[in-house]
Amino acid sequence: MKRDGELLVAMTGKASSAKAATGDKPVFAYIASLPEPQRGIAERVDALAAETLPGLERAVKWGMAYYGVDGGWCFSSGAFVGHLKVMFIRGTSLAPEPPVAPIGMGKATRGVELASLDDLDEGRVAEWMRQAATMPFVGGKKR
Repeated sequence: MKRDGELLVAMTGKASSAKAATGDKPVFAYIASLPEPQRGIAERVDALAAETLPGLERAVKWGMAYYGVDGGWCFSSGAFVGHLKVMFIRGTSLAPEPPVAPIGMGKATRGVELASLDDLDEGRVAEWMRQAATMPFVGGKKR
């Protein structure tokens, strides 16, 4: 049982214990399992994705929330100690390129680290979401 103030596995920088599953329900459960402030940031990123991308698809993969369209994945959202990372799978193709190159996420992945809701530039992130939706990642192939 998790004690108050104890970090979840996802908060230690390792993948969370969330099981891989497709659909809204597992992503909402993953987000609900996060401590604050990561939960509030993840809720807003999820809502922004739903507002920005028609036909949004959700899944939990590798202990993080994944978002996509047309059967392909565009970006992920994962909680770590002190922040939430939003990582765009084809981030090096976005303009402007997101500033963070996460370790172990692929050479083209770029994203942002958000320590609070104040760090979320909704206009910029929504634009990256729209751009990413034009080039979803499907089985190692770019559409």
